[in-house]
Amino acid sequence: MHEKTGYNEYVRLFGSNGMGWTVPGQKSESKMALKGNLQDFGTTQLLNLVHMARKTGSLQLSKTSDVAELYFREGRLIHTLMTGSDGLLTSMLVRSGKLSSEQARAIQMRAKEQDDKRLALILIQNGYISKTDVVQSVTRYMLDTVYRLFTWTEGQFYFEPNKQPEHTRITVPIELGNVIMEGSRRIQELERLQDELPDLNMALKFTDRPDAKLRNISLSPVEWKVVSYVKPTNTIRQIAQANKMTDFQIRKTVYGMLQAGLVELIRPPDGARPSGRPSASSARRSGATAPSVKRGVIHRLIDRIKRL
Repeated sequence: MHEKTGYNEYVRLFGSNGMGWTVPGQKSESKMALKGNLQDFGTTQLLNLVHMARKTGSLQLSKTSDVAELYFREGRLIHTLMTGSDGLLTSMLVRSGKLSSEQARAIQMRAKEQDDKRLALILIQNGYISKTDVVQSVTRYMLDTVYRLFTWTEGQFYFEPNKQPEHTRITVPIELGNVIMEGSRRIQELERLQDELPDLNMALKFTDRPDAKLRNISLSPVEWKVVSYVKPTNTIRQIAQANKMTDFQIRKTVYGMLQAGLVELIRPPDGARPSGRPSASSARRSGATAPSVKRGVIHRLIDRIKRL
């Protein structure tokens, strides 16, 4: 696909003001960068500044070995990158349950020379995914990244005016007002969850009589992933790492399971290492379209895991 043809087809499908296509070689006016410490000027304040001043550029935040880069256009979030994630479309589609890991690997092998925008067009035109799947997957990845940054209280930031993501990257414009409100709400919820579940080095085990509070329970896709790793030898932190979950996500999930009477907290044995992999059935249910799970299935899974 020639660049001009690809650009025209992309604009026809997604619109020139929607998921942006930055033209290669486009130059921007040079302006002075802004840098400082997150202890003095936090993530919420930085996003408010970008939002209110309708800034265009990139905001890089760094904390020890973690680095995140957020891109903005006229005060809207359009793209994110984060250490530990390649930020590729196929990875986002796997994360949102639109593709399996096997499908993603096969697509990457066959389309090594295709960038994300051309790959999106190919997948849509061949019926693998829809335009909505692309928008939702990219949006989810971006929001997961930025919400994680609200919990950063230490580190450095650097704002570079007019810097934009590579032209091969898919961008989705997101209004920052709602993001800031949700991020602030999550901070308050995280503080409450930290009080309820302060130690992530504790382990989990299934309750001896889970029937007591399981009458109307159904497991979400995220809960299925966590359930697959519940063992006395796995700490909550290790379960989070195995499922690539943030502290907020794992605390919220485990707290819900504790309240439902499905699991209870225990101290892990010394030198415990993460073990256990999701079964084929639980992996299928961990997709974005997973149905509610009946109690009989829950009991069978609990019995199976207890015997491990």
